[in-house]
Amino acid sequence: MVKVEIVDEKESNSPYASGSSAASSSVESLSSVDSEIASDETLFDRLVALVDIVPPTTRRKITSRIASTGSFLKTSGKIVGNIVWIVTTSALLVGLPLAVSLEDEAKVVAQEKEAQEQQAGQQMLSSGMYPNPTSSSPKPLVPPGF
Repeated sequence: MVKVEIVDEKESNSPYASGSSAASSSVESLSSVDSEIASDETLFDRLVALVDIVPPTTRRKITSRIASTGSFLKTSGKIVGNIVWIVTTSALLVGLPLAVSLEDEAKVVAQEKEAQEQQAGQQMLSSGMYPNPTSSSPKPLVPPGF
């Protein structure tokens, strides 16, 4: 990753070397430093080189925390998925038949109410405008068990 090279101080062309010419030409030294950067180095190579900056103990702590967070998320995802599965299947097995039976009961009640209205309408038509007080009114239709 890192290339180490021994440089002889007498032959150094570094812009940072001591001397009057290097101190007086700062623009020249900056341009020479920019040109020395490797142009074939990618961003990935630079990020990989940053690994050497972080100490091994810190790297282990970071990886263990990431691994524990991942395992926690995986476990909690399984638990939440199981809870959603239980609620969904319970709603289908209990709630759906209950909803169907309540709808059937509502239909029966609506039919009984309609039959009572028809009987009342027929009774008004047969007795005329004024009902006969001596005649007994028919009992409403009551389902068995009530």
